[in-house]
Amino acid sequence: MSDHQKNAIDGETTQYVTVVISDQLFGLPIEKVHDVFVPENMTRVPLAQAEVAGVLNLRGRIVTAINMRERLNVHEVLEGAGQMAVGIEYKGESYGLIIDRVGEVLTLPVSGREANPANLDPRWAEISAGVHRLDGQLLVILDVERVLGAMIDAIAA
Repeated sequence: MSDHQKNAIDGETTQYVTVVISDQLFGLPIEKVHDVFVPENMTRVPLAQAEVAGVLNLRGRIVTAINMRERLNVHEVLEGAGQMAVGIEYKGESYGLIIDRVGEVLTLPVSGREANPANLDPRWAEISAGVHRLDGQLLVILDVERVLGAMIDAIAA
């Protein structure tokens, strides 16, 4: 029996915090999310990569804010969207992924996750851990290590 079949039988599920970036639904594994907040008093970082929106103080911790529209190369702003951020940790550092809107927590079967579709934008595919097909919508699962890994490694170099 394959792992896929076993997971379907076991009814194993994963929870995702859903976020909207430029009218596209994304999911972050709930265990990776530490905070949801409104980014305020952000300070620009001179000569930083375009994806780095700045740094801010969140309850006494310095948080690097990452503009996810820039990271995903989607620049149209969702109408009526305020700026929100999802706090995560990566290699012992705190980051805030700036998004348009936070959705809900979805509990989805592991067996429902599919590989990236062949027509998924290559920039999205490189940071995606797969997709879930929902009613008329595609939930792209963000892989935090891939979202931040290459970008942070380039900053550190």
